[in-house]
Amino acid sequence: MTDDLEALEDWAGGMLAKLEPGERRRLNQSIARKLRKSQQQRITAQRNPDGTPFAPRKERDLRAKKGRVKRKMFTTLKTAKYLKLQADANTIGLAFMGRTARLARVHQYGLRDRPGLNSPRVKYEERKLLGFTADERDMIRDELLAHLAARDL
Repeated sequence: MTDDLEALEDWAGGMLAKLEPGERRRLNQSIARKLRKSQQQRITAQRNPDGTPFAPRKERDLRAKKGRVKRKMFTTLKTAKYLKLQADANTIGLAFMGRTARLARVHQYGLRDRPGLNSPRVKYEERKLLGFTADERDMIRDELLAHLAARDL
């Protein structure tokens, strides 16, 4: 995956260097917004970047509650309030900010954490919240091509 991104960077680097910094920043912000939307949709679908489903939640005995509404994981974590984008003329960044970054890191890498203040440490399953899919790499390439083609007209 990183090889694909490096190849894309090598291919587009020279053409992007010819753009003005303001124009590069606008292009990067546009790509970053589309990436965030794509990541949010993938998290909503409970899928890893490779297309596999997230590891299911641990079964819990909730005293056999009837009619319990099943909630999806990470419903608030994926919102724009927590999933911030940073784009300038040279870089695009998409990251979880604040206290949610710790929670996201635990699930991203499958680390150990305490679910509560006095709770024992629990090993969480790995759930890739952030990562590039093949469609996202294609979207980045297409956005670059469309922007450069429109500029040459």
